[in-house]
Amino acid sequence: MEALIGSTLAVAIAEMGDKTQLLALLLVGRYGRPALICLGILVATIINHGFSAWLGDWLGGLIPPTWLPWIIGTSFLAVALWMLIPDKEDGGDGRFAALGPFGATCMLFFLAEIGDKTQIATVVLAAKYSATWMVIIGTTLGMLLANVPVVIFGRWILQRINLKWVHIGAFVLFLGFALASFWQGF
Repeated sequence: MEALIGSTLAVAIAEMGDKTQLLALLLVGRYGRPALICLGILVATIINHGFSAWLGDWLGGLIPPTWLPWIIGTSFLAVALWMLIPDKEDGGDGRFAALGPFGATCMLFFLAEIGDKTQIATVVLAAKYSATWMVIIGTTLGMLLANVPVVIFGRWILQRINLKWVHIGAFVLFLGFALASFWQGF
């Protein structure tokens, strides 16, 4: 249960102000089909974070157990610092427009998550916990918690949230994860 809750919270908070939220806003503005866009986010996230979690689980099995808290703590610290750098919009979805709202969302979200902080966090979380499926479910739920409201209420929400404080909150969360891992290493 710790893996599920920790993964959900980590990704939901890390995703606030992320480029995929900007992408969700662009997609809903272009297609106006929130249900298909939300379904596309779900499918892309399950595939992307599934691969990431299995990679993290595999890496966790290769690393000596005494090193794991230090590597995970350092990784969480890096993600925490990364949270202080806000994402910028990556561009349009012109190449994928012919795929329609579901296909364009799947492709664009999958590509946007490659190398993203939430993908890296998924690898680290899967290495930390032995419950790979709970990490996949948790990170997927976190992605949906952060992006579905943007699809539904996008413009209204973004006018009322100060993203600077969201990034600081995410920094504090990942810093807490890092400190907990370092503490475990002692």
